[in-house]
Amino acid sequence: MQRLSIHGGVPLSGEVRVAGAKNAALPILAAALLTPEPMRITNVPELNDVRTMIALLERMGVAVRREAHAVELDAGRVAEPFAPYELVKTMRASILALGPLTARFGEARVSLPGGCAIGERPVDLHIRGLEAMGAKVAIESGYIHASASRLKGARISMNTVTVTGTENLMMAACLADGRTVLENAAREPEVVDLARCLVAMGARIRGQGGDVIEIEGVERLSGAEHSVMPDRIEAGTFLAAAAATRGDVTLTHAPLGSLDAVVDKLREAGARVEAQGDAIRLRMGERPKAVSLRTAPYPGFPTDMQAQFIALNAVAEGTAFVTETIFENRFMHVQELRRLGAHVEIEGNTAVVHGVERLAGATVMATDLRASASLVIAALVAEGETLIDRIYHLDRGYEHIEARLAQLGARIARVS
Repeated sequence: MQRLSIHGGVPLSGEVRVAGAKNAALPILAAALLTPEPMRITNVPELNDVRTMIALLERMGVAVRREAHAVELDAGRVAEPFAPYELVKTMRASILALGPLTARFGEARVSLPGGCAIGERPVDLHIRGLEAMGAKVAIESGYIHASASRLKGARISMNTVTVTGTENLMMAACLADGRTVLENAAREPEVVDLARCLVAMGARIRGQGGDVIEIEGVERLSGAEHSVMPDRIEAGTFLAAAAATRGDVTLTHAPLGSLDAVVDKLREAGARVEAQGDAIRLRMGERPKAVSLRTAPYPGFPTDMQAQFIALNAVAEGTAFVTETIFENRFMHVQELRRLGAHVEIEGNTAVVHGVERLAGATVMATDLRASASLVIAALVAEGETLIDRIYHLDRGYEHIEARLAQLGARIARVS
């Protein structure tokens, strides 16, 4: 099994390009199921989750050609609208095949999903939305089985903000008969990026980026070319790492418009952050100041950056209160950070982080994708060597992270 070896204590310095967003690429790849015409998707990150989604599409009969950061897909001859357990179990985003398959083929059989063990993320909103559009849905032997001769437009009010639920129902509505209104829709930039792709395919969508999205169904969608937006979570992770190590880092191809909540907290921690064109530079010349935060759906502070900020606060001056409101089991990284010397207490859904002047290297274990990123940040500032086990979590969401951090001066290597 592979692990990361990190010798900390070196301020990050230099320039790195932000990769394409995993959370935008996955639904956009699934959108290829909506059309029999070829699609070309560029700026696709090289990640295990992307490979899983491509394998899932190929299993259904989609012809795929991959070249560097571009993917060409042709779903003209889908053999079977079926997403098997062995592929779905490793990645929750596989549920995104449900809406497109039901809309285009009138039937879908998708395994109940797996993915990171960070809390309950039920798929009932996806199911209720499809039922509101006229689909018959049953759960049989661990599979969601949906069928409809043609979906009908409907007004769907979601009682919880759900990103994948919004994306699934938005894709399904594109081929439905009539008008669909999604109320309490997710406002995340990745939802907007998917809508851009769908509009390029001929979909009629308005309101994306707000909490009410309206879709007028069409008979058929065409092929298109689309470039995936840059990854705001990866960008935030690199910025948090630069701040924790008291470094000077410039990110190019950065998603400036979607980083406001993260940048505000970094400035509160004492970082100097400047944007120019599509680049963003962070400089931190002194020990960070503790910053309290509360996660919330976009445009609030992202839950996917909570663990990284706990790592930053672990070496900050003062005490921070980090409250998690999205997932109930997302503090599993805290126990591992304690092994490095972090002083963190858990009180309900709040982590109380008492900053210490230094951390010390140790062997730790990643428990989920963003938890592994927090361990990398802590290891970059810790004295001595830190070994991080189970780094397959990192490979799900960060493209070649050890090579790109080494580009910024980190002493990091992947070892067996």
